[in-house]
Amino acid sequence: MKLGKVIGRVVSTHKLACFDGLKLLLVQPVDEAGKDCGPALVAWDTARAGEGDTVIYESGKEAAQANPNGWFNPGDAAILGVVDAVNAGGRE
Repeated sequence: MKLGKVIGRVVSTHKLACFDGLKLLLVQPVDEAGKDCGPALVAWDTARAGEGDTVIYESGKEAAQANPNGWFNPGDAAILGVVDAVNAGGRE
């Protein structure tokens, strides 16, 4: 799983049936210090995340399996949880 920060919403008037009822959010990948580490991506939300939340997300095949509408879909990223705190284990 990867860390990210929700930076916006994606609005779609037409989408595949496998994404019906799923909120699409724009996620900025971040490292354990909260610094950006890669390009933003679109993920569907299974954890009721909102803008500004730090989240854990998965991409690829594992993300598709998290879709409650069926695992056979073209999705590439899914938000799996909202992060309360990050403890980097004393790393500097």
